[in-house]
Amino acid sequence: MRVGRAEYAPHHGRSGLPALARRIALAAQGFGRAAPAAPGTRALTGVVDRLGLLQIDSVNVFERSHYIPAFSRIGAYDRALLDRVAWGRRGRLVEYWAHQAAFIPRELWPLFEFRRAAYRAEGASEWGGWLAENRSLAEWLRAELSTNGPMRASEIEHDANERRGPWWGWSAVKRTLEWMFRTGEVVCVDRRRFERVYALPEQGLEPHLLEHGPAEADSIRALVERAAAALGIATAPDLADYWRMTQAQVRPAIADLVDAGTLVPVEVPGWRTGSRPSAAWVHRDARRPRRVEGVSLLSPFDPVVWFRPRAERLFDFHYRIEIYTPEPQRRYGYYSLPVLVDDRVVARVDLKSDRSARVLRVQSAWAEPAAPAETAERLVPVLREAAAWQGLDEITVTGRGDLSGSIEGALRAVA
Repeated sequence: MRVGRAEYAPHHGRSGLPALARRIALAAQGFGRAAPAAPGTRALTGVVDRLGLLQIDSVNVFERSHYIPAFSRIGAYDRALLDRVAWGRRGRLVEYWAHQAAFIPRELWPLFEFRRAAYRAEGASEWGGWLAENRSLAEWLRAELSTNGPMRASEIEHDANERRGPWWGWSAVKRTLEWMFRTGEVVCVDRRRFERVYALPEQGLEPHLLEHGPAEADSIRALVERAAAALGIATAPDLADYWRMTQAQVRPAIADLVDAGTLVPVEVPGWRTGSRPSAAWVHRDARRPRRVEGVSLLSPFDPVVWFRPRAERLFDFHYRIEIYTPEPQRRYGYYSLPVLVDDRVVARVDLKSDRSARVLRVQSAWAEPAAPAETAERLVPVLREAAAWQGLDEITVTGRGDLSGSIEGALRAVA
């Protein structure tokens, strides 16, 4: 890796990938630190503050995605702690469309006013004018929430829940509330059976958060700095993806942060855009550890792997979630979790929490081409911890995948 024109600490791992860049990225994400003996609220909020967001997803075959990143970094914590941190007027987090649907620290809410304004403009346009066409319904929903307080869509729904395809069935009420959620006319203050509980902003957020947000350029610069700190080392596409912005939006912010000394230009061997080296930057406060040690299961929606081009660039790891792939066409499994061993992603396991049988099912397990021989032995303690975290008593392996036999053997060896 080179800072400006001066090379420092070059070290390359397999396939010519720069190991130092991987370690910087993982250290920024909170890996390589000793897990606390009894992770509590402080450790949990430390993870949220470091990442800046937790992506939310409804799939609960192993565990819902927003609970997994903290488990990956601090071990088996009480999931009720995250619920308490996330929800209620005294919660520290708020849900918004920040990456996809995600929890963010409440202090970041004003920074997304530019996005809410963009949604408002889209919702009033000829192309995306759902709110404009249903303004009377939006006004009625506001009145309902004002009178009754926070409510689920199903509690106030008065239209048939018309199916729109195999995955979603949204009525006019639900569709309108979703647009109002994006524009900031309502907020989400809870989820019950994973259904959003909507409220008026003044019912769910402190008054100072409802004041007009910073100018768009200032908000984007602040968000890019948060992304850079969370990523450690990044390209412009990496920084843009973190908050789902465009490269055109983030490039002026990158230039400002370089001028301020917050971002330092670097050249990482092997990172290329076409025939040229990719422009990249390291955050001035990023740690440069000599090693990163540990084993973790990663959510498919963990920031380490959610931007697939970055996962390929950092780890030579090609990853696609297969929950929307018809079963006969799946290669690795329905909910395949990447396995991080030290500073490399070396395997993937398809896990299912069979709660009725109290069994963690390893439905398939696959090793990457250069996975170390001890991968299964190092993974088994984490699988046992995951099972206990889920309240499950046993682990079973189906035998599918080239790593399954080794996991089964390692489980028997320590039984």
